Amino acid sequence: VQLVESGGGLVQAGGSLRLSCTASGLTFSMYVMGWFRQAPGKEREFVGAISWNGDSQYYGDFVKGRFTISRDNTKNTMYVQMNSLKPEDTAVYYCAAGLRGKFTGAMVNTTTKYTYWGQGTQVTVSS
Repeated sequence: VQLVESGGGLVQAGGSLRLSCTASGLTFSMYVMGWFRQAPGKEREFVGAISWNGDSQYYGDFVKGRFTISRDNTKNTMYVQMNSLKPEDTAVYYCAAGLRGKFTGAMVNTTTKYTYWGQGTQVTVSS
């Protein structure tokens, strides 16, 4: 199984980025997909998650409508569109896959839900 993130980079505050996560070696539609992030010296933080069919999403409290997660099961790919970026959004962003099951915020906002992880992509937001 391999998860590969892409789309990270340097952006000015107020700008936008779209990250992608492409999966291989698994039946993508069987998995809940999540995004997490980790800034230097901080714990890994839940960004958001999307159900196996894309009908439901949960987001971390800090997102406040700025990020949107989507997926395309025909392409084995998940996305996060990040708008109104802030310097505090600077982090390495990771995608993760966990077997689908009950899809609630409490179930998907923890790293223990997820079996497979990507290597991460750096997002840097300058002020």
